[in-house]
Amino acid sequence: MAIDPLAHVDWPNWLRRWDAMQTAYLPFREARFSVMLDVLAELLPERFVAVDLASGPGAISQRLLHRFPQAQCLAVDYDPLLLTLGKAVLGDAAGRLRWVEADLRDPTWLTQLGASSVDAVVSTTALHWLEAPELVRLYQQLASLIRPGGLLLNGDHQRTESSLPIFARAIAAIKEQQRTKTFAQAGSETWRQWWDALAQEPSLTELLAERERRFPRGVDDDQAPILALHQTALRDAGFGEVGVIWRNLDDALLLAVR
Repeated sequence: MAIDPLAHVDWPNWLRRWDAMQTAYLPFREARFSVMLDVLAELLPERFVAVDLASGPGAISQRLLHRFPQAQCLAVDYDPLLLTLGKAVLGDAAGRLRWVEADLRDPTWLTQLGASSVDAVVSTTALHWLEAPELVRLYQQLASLIRPGGLLLNGDHQRTESSLPIFARAIAAIKEQQRTKTFAQAGSETWRQWWDALAQEPSLTELLAERERRFPRGVDDDQAPILALHQTALRDAGFGEVGVIWRNLDDALLLAVR
């Protein structure tokens, strides 16, 4: 019998370290998750299907399925390592969670979803790495996927308009102060430290190499689409009510109703 070379990896520990690192960068992370789930509870029936878009290891999926025992979730991501991490820890949640490997930059990604209509699409701290044309196309695709009356919730960095340089300077300074304080208190790893530590797992060499191949360019928050572009693109795609339902400095949770 073949032995799985990844079986010895302590995946639950890596997920705990991932969550701790993410929370150090985003001290309000759980508050944002809570608002997102509260919106779903208020506006959707108890039984619904959601897509966790650019899911990573499934932070939203995990919380959503715990909060809504009759819900189902499709976790979509293109990062082979984070998908492997999510699958190893969360599995299929007794048949309620399905993992989908798809590149949102590929115009045909929807064909890999295996669903023609869903009740909600949720995403956090992920879509800012898409370039503006890719984001506009994605919102148009999501408008065709989400049923009438369904919801899109996107919590992410929403870059300040160039016409507000003083706002941007104040936000950057406050965020840096918060981050310095949080890391000092929690003693958490940085993003780079987490990945560097993971690279010490010999059995993950191929997965990490594939990840580097898929994501050759980094994320430049200074080039991320501004909030106004998100709102305009959503309205142009056919969403009705579009607005910010929660905000912390330049981190905003957008709600769009199909």
